[in-house]
Amino acid sequence: MIQEKLLPLRQKIDDIDAEILVLLNRRAQLAQEVGHVKAETNAPVFRPEREAQVLRSVADRNPGPLQSGDVQTIFREVMSACRALEKRVTVAYLGPTGTFSEQAVYQQFGHAVDSLACASIDEVFRAAEAGTADFGVVPIENSSEGVINRTLDLLLQTTLRISGEVAIPVHHSLMTKDGTTDLVTRICAHSQALAQCNAWLNQHYPNIERLAVASNAEAARMASEDPTVAGIAGELAAQTYGLQIVSAHIQDDPHNRTRFAVVGRLHTTPSGKDQTSLVLSVPNKAGAVYSLLSPLASHGVSMSRFESRPARMGAWEYYFYVDVEGHEKDEKVAKALAELKQNAAFFKLLGSYPLSL
Repeated sequence: MIQEKLLPLRQKIDDIDAEILVLLNRRAQLAQEVGHVKAETNAPVFRPEREAQVLRSVADRNPGPLQSGDVQTIFREVMSACRALEKRVTVAYLGPTGTFSEQAVYQQFGHAVDSLACASIDEVFRAAEAGTADFGVVPIENSSEGVINRTLDLLLQTTLRISGEVAIPVHHSLMTKDGTTDLVTRICAHSQALAQCNAWLNQHYPNIERLAVASNAEAARMASEDPTVAGIAGELAAQTYGLQIVSAHIQDDPHNRTRFAVVGRLHTTPSGKDQTSLVLSVPNKAGAVYSLLSPLASHGVSMSRFESRPARMGAWEYYFYVDVEGHEKDEKVAKALAELKQNAAFFKLLGSYPLSL
């Protein structure tokens, strides 16, 4: 009886799948034509502003019952596969495989890319600067622990620009080889992850040594080889290294998120919902910061982030990392930036890019 009801429904699904396959290949053929046009003008293959517009559009037009986020995931992979027909993009990230940085790569670029795991954030920047990778993905800020200072320092020094951002939920799990902590004498994770799970660890494992390592994925790798080690990492790392999860979602903040920056040599055009990042410094005198930032208010430009870092020049001077809403080519943003540049002792535009979806 149930088979009689299912058979016609499955036939309809098969027919629709056949139509989808035809349409996907028609889209791929058009993408190849786009690639030929780009090749004639040496235009970049990856256009984050265009892809952001497509993903926003499908979410706005989505009638359901599929969730808009799921529809965007499907379309992101379609665009990734079509982009790879033009040229396969190489993206460097903080490795090894299984890190949240790798997850951010796929969330931004889809899976039809060549990912390059690097041992440190410095190596990610070097790979993109040297051309070994087309882009790098680096953590820039966590909602619980604040900014990643090494990334800010490297953004100040590099010739690369920010061309995109990715914000992903960070769910930490405690994992071991056998799914228990009977033999565990050390809990390993990146220092940020240990801090993000501090209260939970104090409550459940106050007497077990905690060891900071290069990345959460490295902690998972260590746990896969040593039954006395428990690692804190994401589910992707557990799958990658064949570990069993002892406790899931152990981060102290259930809404814990990390923001990643995409760095490269690409200059984006406005997408309609953009952000501009810059670094400033001012003379060490009263009211200097207020005076410096006044052009933002006078031109109606909203500031969404303001961070300071020591200038490391032996004096009490700071660099200020600022995010403002809008693209550098937007009229009011362009006017505000021009005034900022005139007033600042130091001015560096880090990039304008689409806001994370």
